Amino acid sequence: MHRFLSQKFKFYTFISIALLLFVHGYNLQVSYLAPFSLVNEELTFTTFTEYFIANGLLRFRIPMLFLISGYIFAIQDKKPYGQRIRRRFVTLIVPYFIWGAIGLAITYLWQQHPLTMEAVQKASLDQLGDNRPYDEIGWGGVIKRWLMAPVSFQLWFIRSLFVYNLLYPVFRWGVTRYPIASFVVLGMLWISFFQIPLFEGQGMFFFAAGIWLQKFSYPIDRKPEWYSNFLSWTVFIGICIIKTFIAFEFDTLTPTVQWALMLLYACATVAGVLAVWFSLDDVVRWCMSRRWFLWTTNFSFFIFGLHIPLLSFVTNLFFIYLAGFQFHRFFTYLTAPTLVLFFCIAMGALFRKYVPGVYKIMTGGRGF
Repeated sequence: MHRFLSQKFKFYTFISIALLLFVHGYNLQVSYLAPFSLVNEELTFTTFTEYFIANGLLRFRIPMLFLISGYIFAIQDKKPYGQRIRRRFVTLIVPYFIWGAIGLAITYLWQQHPLTMEAVQKASLDQLGDNRPYDEIGWGGVIKRWLMAPVSFQLWFIRSLFVYNLLYPVFRWGVTRYPIASFVVLGMLWISFFQIPLFEGQGMFFFAAGIWLQKFSYPIDRKPEWYSNFLSWTVFIGICIIKTFIAFEFDTLTPTVQWALMLLYACATVAGVLAVWFSLDDVVRWCMSRRWFLWTTNFSFFIFGLHIPLLSFVTNLFFIYLAGFQFHRFFTYLTAPTLVLFFCIAMGALFRKYVPGVYKIMTGGRGF
């Protein structure tokens, strides 16, 4: 893998994680935004913009990360499979439990003061549906959440990635021997929002696509002849706009509406990945030639692990203090993710400088 491709992987990993805060930082009344979610509130500039960004433009990030992960894992085929899985346990599962515990600790600390406790209650992040203080839930309930349903819900990504790594031989066999059939099946699992415990269908298509691209030596470092920047960006942005209006237009999520939204989401995601990957090479070169940006990219995983539940609590704290401000929703959407992003970078820098051994374990060895 040559230098510029490596730079693109690092650049898009950081950008995808930094933008994640503006996905998780929305303050619409719907508590969880799936690709097919409807919005049962008035269409305003703020509500349209938040849905358009969080559930439209920025939906390319997770597919991009899974695609990069599949490509990089496929490069390492000369190493024994068991050795790679043991390494991934250290770089994914150990941080999964560490950040799950940190999320619980942050939640507990915020539960100790009446004002911050109100923000915790309003956030309603408990994945088991019980938002009582942890003092009332007890150690058994806390451990159950740590092992099965961490309040740091973003950790599903690294858990799923580890499962995909375990299944790598199956993915590799499928996409190299029967690529069309494999991608049809994986594509259906993706757009049907297939999900069972410990096994989500959201990333398999793109993880497998990364494997296929590497195994067939597809030149992803240069723009294909058939690719059009204008067409990709037009399709990407246009579909996101249409999908956003549909989400506000319908009151009931019928199967027809759900499938229409999922198909629009799938088309927008593919167009978005292509547009972002192939049209921004000059931006990548400029950013990766700046020392301050290179330094910042070292904290990608730390940002990923720390930003939730903190961002949800800060957002609701803003709502408590700024409820009388006319534009408090839009102001909060722009400000809270930005502040939490800089806080995560600052904390990552402090940990890496003063307790590098701890930082290494927390990030799975990333950021050095």
